[in-house]
Amino acid sequence: MSPTAEDPTDPDVARIVEVLDRHGVDYLVVGGAAARIYGAKRRTKDTDCLVRRSADNLERLAAAMRELNARLHVDGLSDEEASALPVTLDAFTLARLEISTWRTDAGDLDILADIPDREGVHRRYEDLRPAARPATVDGMAIWVAALPDVIASKEWAGRPKDREALPELYELAGRETSEEEPLN
Repeated sequence: MSPTAEDPTDPDVARIVEVLDRHGVDYLVVGGAAARIYGAKRRTKDTDCLVRRSADNLERLAAAMRELNARLHVDGLSDEEASALPVTLDAFTLARLEISTWRTDAGDLDILADIPDREGVHRRYEDLRPAARPATVDGMAIWVAALPDVIASKEWAGRPKDREALPELYELAGRETSEEEPLN
């Protein structure tokens, strides 16, 4: 069942990825969706994508997002009110946003320019792509940031939901804490 605008739970990661792939977008799945791909049981309400920031890739991303009927998600505004905002979904707009949250017909989608490592250094698509790995979601081959990179970003973020997710992620990585081994 696909999420509705008022119930953004359970994003359809396979559908989002299929559209991104069809448009030739260079991206990595990160965050909670990546954790789920690695086997985490904790649910996520969105799909986080780290995208290559070139103008042509952002233009392909904009086209994919338009196909997904993406509209800016703004806390405090209804989906209808946010849809009425004068936002042009194109490479120019996406290039100016470090983090943006969108509602789509396949669930909420966060587009990220970078994610922090354990020391807070902002790492872009090009930094993480060499360690990323292919995974299969609903029969679709996708690229996912390496589990240590997902863990590092959650350690740095330090939000309650990230701290709560870490024990399971450490277990999936075969270690008990962040101190046992360097991530990079």
